[in-house]
Amino acid sequence: MISLGALIYDIINGGFGYVAFEYKNPPSEFTSTPVSQLTREELLVVLQENLSSGAYKKLDNEQKMETRSQADLYILFLERLVQIDTKETWSLTDSLLKSDEIRARVAEKYPDAELEFRLWLTPQFLSTPMSSKAEFAGVRTAILGSLWLVGIALLFALPIGVGASIYLQEYAPHNWFTNIIQTNINNLAGVPSIVYGMLGLAVFVRTFEALTSGAAFGITDSNGRTVLSAGLTMGILVLPLIIINAQEAIKAVPDSLRQAAFGVGATRWQTVWHHVLPNALPGILTGSILAISRALGETAPLIVVGASTFITVDPEGVFSKFTALPIQIYNWTTRPQTEFHSIAASAIIVLLVLLLSLNATAIFLRNRYQRRW
Repeated sequence: MISLGALIYDIINGGFGYVAFEYKNPPSEFTSTPVSQLTREELLVVLQENLSSGAYKKLDNEQKMETRSQADLYILFLERLVQIDTKETWSLTDSLLKSDEIRARVAEKYPDAELEFRLWLTPQFLSTPMSSKAEFAGVRTAILGSLWLVGIALLFALPIGVGASIYLQEYAPHNWFTNIIQTNINNLAGVPSIVYGMLGLAVFVRTFEALTSGAAFGITDSNGRTVLSAGLTMGILVLPLIIINAQEAIKAVPDSLRQAAFGVGATRWQTVWHHVLPNALPGILTGSILAISRALGETAPLIVVGASTFITVDPEGVFSKFTALPIQIYNWTTRPQTEFHSIAASAIIVLLVLLLSLNATAIFLRNRYQRRW
């Protein structure tokens, strides 16, 4: 509890606080209207008149400027024209306890700077893609990448894992060969995740590159380092956990149900399908969700498979390049600028919320559908 409390304090402490920043180019150079009063049409005109033709065309190719919202244009105005220069940031604790010292320091060291108490975790942070400037960076691309990974891993591992657990628990004979398989599954659950990353690199990225890159389907602008390869790697990683959890759930179904089904003439498959699986389903789903939670927080396999550390394009399919929340957090924490550490703390909060949501779902399913025998 102490460690968890210290972790949460450290995250929150970095996610909020004072920021001292200057405008490299004063907004008055571009418009006489106060920045807060600029309309969408005025922002569009200002950007068109002051951006180079190449830069404007590039932005227009990414998304038509006329279709962008007032908030998007305002961010482009600040990022491309005004160019905010962050001078220094402070933690939440320092901001609350040393506010007078901070104001005096800013007045002395950065006389032209503005001091602002900033919440780095904002709706804009959740809805914008990556940027080279911390002030404008967001986690939208990383969240979508993580969701793609989890979805592919679940589609791959859940049917195979449940099928394997049914076979091992209901059909497999009790002999030395079955014992070897069971022992290997138990051991695979404890293999370090980096090993699964190397396996994914060798199998999905290189050996099956034609399939995982989409080249076999006519897609030529990609290689095997796609969200499909990463999702399959994560599926392999969580597969032993899903099998073990599903076996325990099936094992918990009383034998009296099986004997009753056999007694009225049901086949083994009819017994499994109509009696064992429905009663084991809450346990299987709970175990699968917890296994997927592990995949959501993994970093090492994604680095090996080839997740992008900087990408501004959202994944649109299984053959897309990708990044994920843990990769984004790792990238930001390695940057020397303190403002990137603040947005890394905000991204950690987002990741924790996702993980806690999955765990809460697992607890709800267990409590809602669990049967006591």
